[in-house]
Amino acid sequence: MDVSRRDFMQSTALTGAALLLPGEPFFPVDQEPLSVRPVLRYLQPAAEWTEALPVGNGRLGAMVFGGTREERVQLNIDSLWAGSPFDRDREVEPGDLERARDLWFAGDVVEAQRLLQEKFMSERLTRSHQTLGDLSISLASGSPSPSLDGDSYERLLDLRGGVAYTTWFTREGYIRRAVFASAVDNVIVVRIEGLPGMKHDIGLSRPELPEGSVEHQGNRIVMTGRAVNEGHPGVRFACVARILEPVEGTTIVLIGAGTDYSGDDPLRTATRHVDSASRKPFAELMASHTAEHRSIFDRVSIDLGTTRQTEKPVDIRLEEFKEGAEDPDLFALYFQYGRYLLMSSSRPGTMPANLQGIWNEHISAPWNADYHININLQMNYWPAEVCNLSECHEPFFDFVEKLVERGRKTARELYGARGWVAHHTSDAWAFTVPIGRTVWGLWPLGSAWCCRHFWEHWLFTGDRRFLVERAFPIMREAALFYLDYLTVDPETGLLVSGPSSSPENTFITEDGQRADVGMGNAMDQQIIWDLFTNLLETAGELEVTGDEVIEGVREALPRLQGPMIGEDGRLMEWARPFGEAEPGHRHMSHLYGLHPGSQFTLEGTPGIIDAIRKSLEFRLSHGGGHTGWSRAWIINFYARLHEGETAHHHLGELLRKSTHPNLFDNHPPFQIDGNFGGTAGIAEVLLQSHTGVIHLLPALPGAWSSGHVKGLRSRGGFTVDIEWKEGELMEAVIRTTAGGEGTFRYRDHIEDFQLRPGGSITHRPIRR
Repeated sequence: MDVSRRDFMQSTALTGAALLLPGEPFFPVDQEPLSVRPVLRYLQPAAEWTEALPVGNGRLGAMVFGGTREERVQLNIDSLWAGSPFDRDREVEPGDLERARDLWFAGDVVEAQRLLQEKFMSERLTRSHQTLGDLSISLASGSPSPSLDGDSYERLLDLRGGVAYTTWFTREGYIRRAVFASAVDNVIVVRIEGLPGMKHDIGLSRPELPEGSVEHQGNRIVMTGRAVNEGHPGVRFACVARILEPVEGTTIVLIGAGTDYSGDDPLRTATRHVDSASRKPFAELMASHTAEHRSIFDRVSIDLGTTRQTEKPVDIRLEEFKEGAEDPDLFALYFQYGRYLLMSSSRPGTMPANLQGIWNEHISAPWNADYHININLQMNYWPAEVCNLSECHEPFFDFVEKLVERGRKTARELYGARGWVAHHTSDAWAFTVPIGRTVWGLWPLGSAWCCRHFWEHWLFTGDRRFLVERAFPIMREAALFYLDYLTVDPETGLLVSGPSSSPENTFITEDGQRADVGMGNAMDQQIIWDLFTNLLETAGELEVTGDEVIEGVREALPRLQGPMIGEDGRLMEWARPFGEAEPGHRHMSHLYGLHPGSQFTLEGTPGIIDAIRKSLEFRLSHGGGHTGWSRAWIINFYARLHEGETAHHHLGELLRKSTHPNLFDNHPPFQIDGNFGGTAGIAEVLLQSHTGVIHLLPALPGAWSSGHVKGLRSRGGFTVDIEWKEGELMEAVIRTTAGGEGTFRYRDHIEDFQLRPGGSITHRPIRR
């Protein structure tokens, strides 16, 4: 083959011309070189799963290893779960809740906790999201056996195009592979361009295949089975790989999958998708995929500055960053990667992104890859609105609405209350009962925290129909539960929540015992304040009158126990001055009102802000921030405090200590919420609007002295572009489609504006 290695490397992946066939453009959308796109680049195949590269369409996902002689493409589908929606509510005797409260208020905290553990807590069952299996690709017997030629190997993940590439040069010629998950055609597409006469053996397999089989049926492989986890049978599934007729050494594999989670026939679903896609030429599959993918991804661009590091492979950049190299573009890449991961794991009509997004190689995943709603699921969606991915928020809302029906039963049977409630975690079957130990499970605030996302979606989009039909009913019914659940603290006469944990933390009682159940815990009070306040604003927006729940909330809100500051000046986590058993705990629960809430602000509550700073400093000095998602939360805290240098430091720590070579968050182990929280933190550094004012560059660190971000969203329904140079704002453009009035701020300059539909305002600070 008359192609030099240098010509090959310049004409393929680095220039965007990879996988060309005669007369068939590989990038029919445009000819922009990959070298100027946000790309994850490596010079060797993945040796571990956390080095592989993810593709996804919200419903289907794949991890691409980029092997040469043998390739592994690990497959996932969002609804492949063990378990079923069976009832596991406890039977609570009348008076049990009050007995536990009386014990606690009397000082017998440990006995109250024992009673609650015995009476209220349901069994923790292992019902995990599971891998779909692996697609394997290897050279068929008799095919040419090419040898890798030196350092000519490269693999890439093109974030803007949504394609994972593997390319390498051999002494016999070049071999190229592309993998993408098409949301348009509901299939994963694998294309291999090899040497003349090269053929491949294609296989499907799975670590466990209960009630299933793998069958080769001519040009297709059919794998069927059932998800079972520790004796808990779940959905039935099917995966179909259709191998299209090889042409001139090129092989195309289409992978479809289905489950019966929603009552569909899995095999029929998978077959329908691959057969439909097989009727389209590859160029059309690629064109429709890239166009759809880019229509979402291209809404936001970011430039934080480039250095010589930008041209290096990501794994090398990470290692050199850990050793002190300056690499501002690595943060920009991380930000765009977070947006990519959300749009690849959460689309309208799919399951929400779980603890691993959609990418999971396990039968029994860490923490079941489930939906922890004491921060983790919410953190997954922190970037959705501000990062211009609003439709990716939809699966979250769908899931919360599933929680409501079962949450009504839990509220009634466990607490004797109206409304609906959910605790610290759930799964595909939307259970709402508290499970396991009280330290994790006895926390009935998951429902209220989820309600904040409905409110935020309204603030960012101005979608009044959503507010009327979805947000208001959910928030109102959640508030009804808390009106029934709140009780009077006999020591203060104020309304408090409880008994509940302060998520996953423990304390030392006055008599020296370790416990975890409190009354009036700071996070409870802040979340309920948040729900009540947002509900009243919603009722005002909708001009609701004569509603008993709204009036009850209006009466209860001023009676809520508010924030308390301890003798050492820190914000108290519990309503009594208990000792801290874990002073460096990963959860910063009592700071909810700073972020994601907006109860505490620099301008509005300076005294509380001082106490929050001291709490953060104390927690960090004792080892806090040691998990990826916890570090991500800290970034958002310091952004809200307008401490850009500290926020940048913790972004660096997130990359140095909690990031895998493929940029997945390392909890440890892999847990995707750190990616999403870190992405939201970068946005929060550059743009804030939680106070009702569009604040430009509120926490810009010196390391990002010049750059731009375009397409971020603010509350009020505005899209914002910001350009800065040498730490100074050069230009900001605020646009709207619906029209509206607002206020923006840069440093001490505050300006009101009003825009017509489709209008914009441009601000260029006066230079003196």
